[in-house]
Amino acid sequence: MIKTKYIFTIIVWIGMAYSVSGQNSFVDYQKSFAKIADVFRRKEDTLRKQFESKKLQWPAKYVYIRSFKYDSQLEVWVKNSPKETFRLFKTYKICAMAGSLGPKRMQGDYQVPEGFYYINEFKPNSAYHLSLGLNYPNAADKLLSDSLTPGGDIYIHGSCVTEGCIPINNDQIEELYIITSYARAMGQEYIPVHIFPVQFNNARSVGYLERFLQMYKTYKPLVTTLQSAYDYFEKNKQIPVAMVNDRGDYAMQDLPYKVLKTTEVAAKPKREPVEKKIPIPEEQLAKVVNNQPVFPGGTKAFQVFLDDTGKELAPLLAEGQRAAYVVIDYIIDKQGKPVYARVVKGGNDDLNEELEKKFEGMPNWKPAIRLEQPVAIRLKQTVVVEAMP
Repeated sequence: MIKTKYIFTIIVWIGMAYSVSGQNSFVDYQKSFAKIADVFRRKEDTLRKQFESKKLQWPAKYVYIRSFKYDSQLEVWVKNSPKETFRLFKTYKICAMAGSLGPKRMQGDYQVPEGFYYINEFKPNSAYHLSLGLNYPNAADKLLSDSLTPGGDIYIHGSCVTEGCIPINNDQIEELYIITSYARAMGQEYIPVHIFPVQFNNARSVGYLERFLQMYKTYKPLVTTLQSAYDYFEKNKQIPVAMVNDRGDYAMQDLPYKVLKTTEVAAKPKREPVEKKIPIPEEQLAKVVNNQPVFPGGTKAFQVFLDDTGKELAPLLAEGQRAAYVVIDYIIDKQGKPVYARVVKGGNDDLNEELEKKFEGMPNWKPAIRLEQPVAIRLKQTVVVEAMP
């Protein structure tokens, strides 16, 4: 039987509403910021009229947000009692994108997360006009992402710039900030934000996703689960309850089947720490650079190297193990030469030793540049080692 643990914060959003005094206290607190007071003054009446025109009750007690990466859309769904079905209020255009399809797995990968999240922060004094924070890393991310630097600070925000967040324009974030503020005030502690790779009812988007999956097969189980959750909501206009098992896989309560099926993975032998001397003193490694180092042939060539390496090392996986996410720490010196590599997470002794040799044996890179001078830099990379089907 699969052990699971609930993502508590995704379940309890359907709790009872607060009293009117609770509502006023939260909204009044938001309005204590001059910027937010101005936003409510300019926008609230217009929002009320928009709700009325769609025969929706203002303000909404329950809000559900869906984001679609490839389609660059963010949907806002609302209702006013747990028994009601959600109705679409508005679709916003996501005005900038970073990364590609696939989940976020480490700090600095510029990926937008994919999965089941909730709003955990209202940030009125954001550098990006206004921001609504998401609880990345969630329970699944904490098990599957880089244990040292999984990343964080993921927001829905304004200003139309991003390094892994979900940006919409300033008018739209102002509307969304008001809508979610009221829902939060009336008792929706955890406003769900589900992030999908594509709109699964869009043939063009699904076609792109299928081509992407041909190259990144380890991504398919997550896509299958996300599609199941999408289909459930499309049919019922209610949100499925999300859980996470002890391997970090999502599962949906009351959904059929496949979501609950996971590949059994053999326990990973723990690698005893071995001291490995770093050839360049820490103080000589650049922390900030003007230009990152470049693998010969560029980013696409580096991805080919990673894919080929993952396939080549697959026979070294533990018995019964289908895939491993291995995080490796490495240094490119100021001549562009790989001079150090150390696995910091994942794999097993044999696999890790061979992976370190692969990285230290890479051809010379174009070195990092700081203030027009080449410098040494330390990098991290996740390598997917996957057994062929």
